[in-house]
Amino acid sequence: MIDQLLTILPEIVTILVLLTSVFVTSLWLGMVLWTFKDIRSRTRDIIEQLLATLMVAVLTLPGLVLYFLVRPRETLAEAYEHALEQEALLQAIEEPEVCNSCGAKTRADYLYCPYCHTQLKKGCLHCQRILQLDWNLCPYCGATQGTHVVESVMEREVEPPES
Repeated sequence: MIDQLLTILPEIVTILVLLTSVFVTSLWLGMVLWTFKDIRSRTRDIIEQLLATLMVAVLTLPGLVLYFLVRPRETLAEAYEHALEQEALLQAIEEPEVCNSCGAKTRADYLYCPYCHTQLKKGCLHCQRILQLDWNLCPYCGATQGTHVVESVMEREVEPPES
């Protein structure tokens, strides 16, 4: 029985070495291909892509660890989304004011909405500068504003022009 085992032992060792080498080669090839795909999603620089792939191909596992340390933080898609978010925030800041009542675009210096006639802001009682409706003190001249009743332009009586 030992004689039979000794005769097939070289074949078993050969099969185990072959399976181990196929596994290690597949693992190495998988790391190289994954690195290539990952670096392509993070940069458009071809030289950087080739160097990262070559580093992992030559250094294997230590190369992969080095790649993780030096690779760009964001993918190109994440960088694009981040840029879109920043642009959307800037547009929101720069967009004109809108009427709280009808949603129409208004200008910052409008006291009333030209569409629905809702009062948007008020003038200071002392210096006549434009103030928010809920401000009780003018930040320009320091005059107190007292209570302010919001009224519609349509409810005001319009005096006919004197001739």
